[in-house]
Amino acid sequence: MQKYQRFVFDSYSLDQKSGEIALKYSLDDTVHFTEHLKLPPATKQVDPSVLDRALFALHMIGGVSYYKTCVPKTIEIRSGSLTKDQAHFFHEVYEKGLGEFFFRNDIDFRGLIQFPSNAEKIVPTNQKLKTKNSRRVLVPIGGGKDSIVTAELLKKAGYDVTLLRMTGHPIIDEMVEALSLPCLTIERKLDPQLFELNKQGALNGHVPITAYLTFAAHIVAMLQDFDAVVLSNERSANIGNVSFKGMVINHQWSKSMEFETMMQGYIQGTIGSSIAVFSLLRPWSELKIVEEFAGHPEYLEIATSCNKNWKITSLPPLPAGEGARGEREKMRMGKSENGPRNLWCCTCPKCAFVFALYAAFISREKLEAVFGRNLYDDQSLLPLYRELLGLERYKPFECVGTPEETAAAFLLARERGQYLSSPAMIMFEKEKLPSIKNPELLIREALEASKEHAIPMEYLQNFPEVLSPKS
Repeated sequence: MQKYQRFVFDSYSLDQKSGEIALKYSLDDTVHFTEHLKLPPATKQVDPSVLDRALFALHMIGGVSYYKTCVPKTIEIRSGSLTKDQAHFFHEVYEKGLGEFFFRNDIDFRGLIQFPSNAEKIVPTNQKLKTKNSRRVLVPIGGGKDSIVTAELLKKAGYDVTLLRMTGHPIIDEMVEALSLPCLTIERKLDPQLFELNKQGALNGHVPITAYLTFAAHIVAMLQDFDAVVLSNERSANIGNVSFKGMVINHQWSKSMEFETMMQGYIQGTIGSSIAVFSLLRPWSELKIVEEFAGHPEYLEIATSCNKNWKITSLPPLPAGEGARGEREKMRMGKSENGPRNLWCCTCPKCAFVFALYAAFISREKLEAVFGRNLYDDQSLLPLYRELLGLERYKPFECVGTPEETAAAFLLARERGQYLSSPAMIMFEKEKLPSIKNPELLIREALEASKEHAIPMEYLQNFPEVLSPKS
């Protein structure tokens, strides 16, 4: 593929009547990209200057998908200007958010990304931050257990909850119906030229998609008069995978506490927005979230975290009404006229990890019905479990928890006594268990809430179950 020297942030626009956003970029003014988003129609008039700064931030973050095609040495911004602090923010988002991309492509990122800064004056906050307890919240959902737990916690606390999804999908349709909550949709269309360049050999890889989704959700919240965007990122996302050229590479960096606090500072101090944006589940581990999720068995058969499944499967919709549960089971077993319904590929790190967490709290019979088989019996998954337990290589590049959480999950499943003869459990007892000096302490620490979070006080006081007594 041809090399280009400049990546240009051309322009952005929003038609508030239609909800259409256009984000434009180019490589050397030769290859032009336009990304389109369609938002729900606005229901509130927003301060134009605040809205413009929010759109500019989305434009800056949205460029990462196109920048990575050839990582040009020069960045040119025609759609606005950055102060030094703002340039530092986007430098961190691009450098750390593209960490896995750099690692997999063996790119020396040091000194590579240089955002120009020529604006001297910091933009003041134009709106007063809310100090009262606000009740109308927007919850992004992705089909997995975490956003279900967030929505249920908010419902229990009496909040007015609306869901937000990025583009439609049968899994999300079914989840929205099960949650019985209103849902808004953002339709996103990447420029087709991006895929053509990939065919020609353009660089490709993981991008900080959660950063993009967060800033898009913030704009929806502004235009729809929400008080907060409540995310579902856990503390496990703070821990990286591997060191590379002096930087810890974290697949989940844009879900991390580091990004969350930086993002909050940018939204409040630079955009000037009064909308709170935070993760309610930050004090919890993945294991703790599953313990909470296990208390909602009605979602077990419809939630999935398998990324391969999302990419490769076109799911037939679940029949509604009486007999739906039986029909779902037939679809899972491949005995339905509507076709198979496999929510888990049962081969990827995410499937292996989630099965381990579920096995700590949910019966083997139920899990085999959901996954189609006992993943602890699968010899081919042993290398993955060794990685998840910290015995080999590094933590897989997936949204998975720490080796300590995985070990705690194995210990809890072992106590249930349902997997003692499974190859994965035998491997755990032989290779990992001897190094665990205090199993009870390991489990307790995995399930305790962390003191580190960025939940605003007006929300924090309504969720005592999320925090440990000392928080």
